[in-house]
Amino acid sequence: MSRIAAKFAALQGQRRKALIPFITAGDPEPGLTLPLMHALVAGGADIIELGVPFSDPMADGPTIQRASERALSFGVSLHLVLGMVHEFRKRDATTPVVLMGYANPIEAYGHEAFVRDAQAAGVDGVLTVDYPPEECAGFADSLQQHGIDPIFLLAPTSGEKRFTDVAELGSGYLYYVSLKGVTGSAAIDLDEVARRIPLIREKVGMPVGVGFGIRDAASAARIARVADAVVIGSRIIEIIEQGPPQEAPARVAAFLREVRAAMDATNGETQG
Repeated sequence: MSRIAAKFAALQGQRRKALIPFITAGDPEPGLTLPLMHALVAGGADIIELGVPFSDPMADGPTIQRASERALSFGVSLHLVLGMVHEFRKRDATTPVVLMGYANPIEAYGHEAFVRDAQAAGVDGVLTVDYPPEECAGFADSLQQHGIDPIFLLAPTSGEKRFTDVAELGSGYLYYVSLKGVTGSAAIDLDEVARRIPLIREKVGMPVGVGFGIRDAASAARIARVADAVVIGSRIIEIIEQGPPQEAPARVAAFLREVRAAMDATNGETQG
């Protein structure tokens, strides 16, 4: 059983939902990535999504675009990101880490070399925004053979064919994009999410995490009532930006503690 599967199994037994925060590796500076990752765990993170900085992050709004630009200004590459995961594993052998990014850095690295090095570093999952399942069966299979979960996106516009493809190729969890647009761009239509989640669970047969548009503890708690996981990204990047960089880990941990408490208060209230 992968670390991600084990985490969801443990949470299900506790009637709790997964909290999955996102940060961009190398933002606000490379030396703070490890402290931020450990702060996320201290704040209640169950799984960490670690963004691989990229110059053209098409699915990300201006907040995460700024984070990528800052990281790239320090020369943060996919190779360095894997090194950060390796260092994180020296202190934390249990928290799953998912790399989230785009195809170009992986193509430049080489599929075979990337999968090998990701496994060696301790990566648990890979979510590549612009690798749709119908175009990356071989890559997904290679990841799974190396014990890494290929994680895919579903959107409000996704049809039955995409559900089938994701069910066949994906594992770990499914990331449901709760709105049309880029990260941080709008408020979630909770009623629509609540209608979609049961169908998605039935079709894909794996936990469903919901992201895009979750801004605070209250919205996270509402999503936790209907989904298996809550993904928060843009709001965390904003918190990192809002004060001295060296104090960012403490600010982020404090925010996550509020979110974690609100989510845990929904125990037993699951809908759908």
